[in-house]
Amino acid sequence: MIYQGLEEARARGRKQLAVLIDPDCTNRDAIQAMANHAQNDLIDYFFWGGSLVQQPQVDYYLSLLKALTDKPVILFPGSQYQLNDKADGLLLLSLISGRNPELLIGQHVQCAARIKRSSLEVMPTGYMLIDGGAPTSVSYMSQTKPIPADKPAIAAATALAGSLLGLKLIYLDAGSGAARAISPATIEAVRAEVDLPIFVGGGIRDLATAAATLEAGADLIVVGNGLEDKPDWLPELAHTVKSVSKQSRVVGTAPSGRGL
Repeated sequence: MIYQGLEEARARGRKQLAVLIDPDCTNRDAIQAMANHAQNDLIDYFFWGGSLVQQPQVDYYLSLLKALTDKPVILFPGSQYQLNDKADGLLLLSLISGRNPELLIGQHVQCAARIKRSSLEVMPTGYMLIDGGAPTSVSYMSQTKPIPADKPAIAAATALAGSLLGLKLIYLDAGSGAARAISPATIEAVRAEVDLPIFVGGGIRDLATAAATLEAGADLIVVGNGLEDKPDWLPELAHTVKSVSKQSRVVGTAPSGRGL
């Protein structure tokens, strides 16, 4: 079970790394390279999805990835039309930082029966956009405003509300193309309020930012565009994730949250 694995890793203070693959921005060679890295234990999960996904070869690429690696492939859908039974799991995203009813519950109602019939492991996820200093595809497509970067208390209260509603994960995202990553102050504020796995993505383009994000309380970081710009960066990034994990275990800083 994917979610059980996430909880077990968090309990041990083991930080994790997910690579986001946008089907519109990939090809066979890129998938082969990422699969090789995964088989060398540099990647824990693959997230699969994008804002549009118009590539006609989506099914082929997803099948190829599944054939090349045994790492879990988790759907990170931009809309209900990106559901695909070939994946292992689904982040069922509720955009709790925005006020667009279609992305809070509307599209979920339309595809609920299809999801129930699928073999996907469903993980209810509180998805929160945080201002990354530049307009992003996610904010444009979702027609919502991100939470201001300098308002950690709003982010914390939003995450807490999501946890009280029964969501099982919190995903803080600055969005693809963000000018800056989410601040440690925001991550720390959210960590203090929720006893759930926390994913953080967007704007993570260097090792220092990756380490700071994890040390602030993220359980898993998500990278996508950063690897497209620097494909040889992954081994160093994976090493950083493992180094922070070791430090967490040594000093006993595996996150515990406040509990509910």
